[in-house]
Amino acid sequence: MTAINRRQFLLITTASILTACSNSKKSTQIAKGDTVVALGDSLTAGHGANIAYPTVLQELTGWQVVNHGVSGDTSADVLNRLPETLSLNPKLVLFGIGGNDFLRKVAEHETKQNIITTIQQLKNKGISVVLIAEPHFTVSALFGRFQDHPMYEEIARQENIPLASDLWSDILSDNSLKSDQIHANDAGYRQFAEKLAQFLKQQGLL
Repeated sequence: MTAINRRQFLLITTASILTACSNSKKSTQIAKGDTVVALGDSLTAGHGANIAYPTVLQELTGWQVVNHGVSGDTSADVLNRLPETLSLNPKLVLFGIGGNDFLRKVAEHETKQNIITTIQQLKNKGISVVLIAEPHFTVSALFGRFQDHPMYEEIARQENIPLASDLWSDILSDNSLKSDQIHANDAGYRQFAEKLAQFLKQQGLL
């Protein structure tokens, strides 16, 4: 390769890299008044408190945040009622599920596949998705220290969606923020909403 060809090669390569960077997908900001659905289980529903995090998040963002959290729901339950969520035509779904699967010892591959299928159906409708990690029950949880289940990171990476990690694990590891062993109190749900809002802003959604 001649010196001129080398220079041409470097210029072409650099231009290609810059083009690829400029075309990389960025999160689209959700406008005030747009519909956002919080989809999940009792942590979304607000079990154990007088408020739920979607209510606080609506105050913080100006979005119309619809609470589609149902206490006791598993990943299969959420998948089964997904048509109701889709009927709302949300711009964004905040998706947190799995805790009840862990409690009921549902096979991990089943939980993972249900979550992936739900995400893919939402994405196929052009709906943005943020996955919210939930803690699982390890030895450290017996001593009050919760950790996210590692499958959430795998799913978020595979589906190329944002993952809000360590939010519930941190709150449920703090006795002052809990109403019982696995649910937040008013202060806990409010703190979750505040931290989630910060995360969404970092992602360019807010």
